[in-house]
Amino acid sequence: TAMKNYLFALVLGVAALGAQAVEMEISAKEVYEKVQGNDPGVLFVDVRDPLEIMFTGFTDVVHVNIPYLLADRTRWEDERSIYRLYRNPDFVAQIKAELARRGMKEDAEVITLCRSGSERGKPSAQFLRDNGLPNARYVVNGFQGSPVKDGPQAGLRIVNGWQNSGLPWSAKMSPGKMFRGDK
Repeated sequence: TAMKNYLFALVLGVAALGAQAVEMEISAKEVYEKVQGNDPGVLFVDVRDPLEIMFTGFTDVVHVNIPYLLADRTRWEDERSIYRLYRNPDFVAQIKAELARRGMKEDAEVITLCRSGSERGKPSAQFLRDNGLPNARYVVNGFQGSPVKDGPQAGLRIVNGWQNSGLPWSAKMSPGKMFRGDK
């Protein structure tokens, strides 16, 4: 019976592994299909600073814009020639509030979108997982995609990502979905 108990525990352990959270990466097209299909268990969040969105474009397919990192326009980083970025201290609370507002539970699939997928998309999804949202995911290659490495268009983000996948986007922002400091 000790062997039976051991095997039973082993089977339960393997079954529990299979029940773990969904894979973290998801393609832009898969996200589009989920949102267009009105999947009630999905919250699609653009995690870019609204000023970045203002200059690079937006997809109205996202449900809401809640920045993961914000630019501190009072602090300059000489080494990188950029404004200092800091994590939105209310990020998790704002995501959870949006889930609650929509009647969704914390095990919902929260999908984050940033410019490239790597600088804020993946870290924001991992941060959400680490803070009680086990099914957080991110859009691989983000909104603008990866830069071309060689040739006359080197450095331009003209491959993969949301914009380069034939999915809807615009230079205009959707005011009702944007993160606002005045509200």
